[in-house]
Amino acid sequence: MKKKEKAVTKYRLTGKQRWRLIKRCRYMYLLMLLPILYYIIFCYGPMYGVLIAFKDYKIAKGVWASPWVGFKWFEKFLTDAYFWKLVRNTLLLNIYGLLWGFPIPIILALMLNEVSNSKFKRVVQTVSYLPHFISTVVICGMLINFLSLDGLINQLLAALGLQKIQFLMQPKWFRTIFTASGIWQSCGWTSIIYLAALTSVDQQLIEAAHIDGANRFQRILHVTIPAITPTISIMLIMQLGRLMTLGYEKIILLYNGSTYETADTIATYVYRRGILNADYSYSTAVGLFQTVVGVILLVTANKVSNKLSETSLW
Repeated sequence: MKKKEKAVTKYRLTGKQRWRLIKRCRYMYLLMLLPILYYIIFCYGPMYGVLIAFKDYKIAKGVWASPWVGFKWFEKFLTDAYFWKLVRNTLLLNIYGLLWGFPIPIILALMLNEVSNSKFKRVVQTVSYLPHFISTVVICGMLINFLSLDGLINQLLAALGLQKIQFLMQPKWFRTIFTASGIWQSCGWTSIIYLAALTSVDQQLIEAAHIDGANRFQRILHVTIPAITPTISIMLIMQLGRLMTLGYEKIILLYNGSTYETADTIATYVYRRGILNADYSYSTAVGLFQTVVGVILLVTANKVSNKLSETSLW
C-alpha cells in the first residue's frame, strides 16, 4: 500500500506545475471555451426555469417572487382527462418508430456493405442520405401535397379504379404516415453509424466462414451481425431512452382537429398549454415529468443491456 501511495504522490502536480501546463495548452483550452459556454448558456442555464414547475408562476412577479405550490401541477396533470391519451399516443408513435424504424438502417447498412460496385454504392448512399437534410417543414409540405385528396397518391388510386382516401383527415392513418415518413427521412443517415461499425469487422473471420462453406446470408448472420452487436445495443439504449420524448414540430405541421385522437402527444399538449394558453407552470411541470420518465427509461435500458450483453453507455 505504501508503494502505491508513493507512486500516486510522485505524479501529483504542484500549483505552479499545473498552471505551467495550462499555459502550455492554452490554445487547446481556448478551443474548448466555446463549446463549454454553449452548454452553460443554452443547456445548464435554462435549468433554472424548472423552478416554474413548482410555483404558481406570474410574469409580473418573476420566478423567485411567485408563490410555491409544490407538486400541484404534477398532480393536476396525472389526474387530467387527457393524461392517458397523451401517454398512449406518445408511446405508440415511439414504439412504432422503434419496431419499424430501428432495424431498417441496420438492414440498409448490411446490404450496402455487400455491394461490390463502388459507384452504385455511392449513388445509393447519397440518395438515402438526402432526406435527412430536408427541413421538417418541407417534408410535411411534401406529405400534405402527396396525400391530399387531389394529390399524387390519390391520383394513383383513382387510376387503379380504387376509392380516394382522405389520409390526413382520418386518425387511423396518422401513425402510419408519421412513422413511414420518419423512416424515409432518417434511415440513410442512421445507417452511417452501422457502416462505420462494419469497417471494424475482422475480414479473416469472414474469409474463414466462407472457406468453411458458409453462404453470404450465413456469414452476415453469424459473423457480421455479432461483430456490430455492441453498436446496435448502444443505439437501442438511446432509442429506448427517448420513448417518452417526441418532437412536436412535425406533428403540429401534420395534425388537425380530426386527428387529435391519435396525433395529440405530450409535446404538442405542452406547446398548446404553454405557448398558446400561456399556462407556463403547468406546461413546465408536464415537460419535466416527460424528461424524468425519459431518464428513468434510459437508466433502466442501460442496466438491462449491461447485464444481458455487457454493453452499456456507462
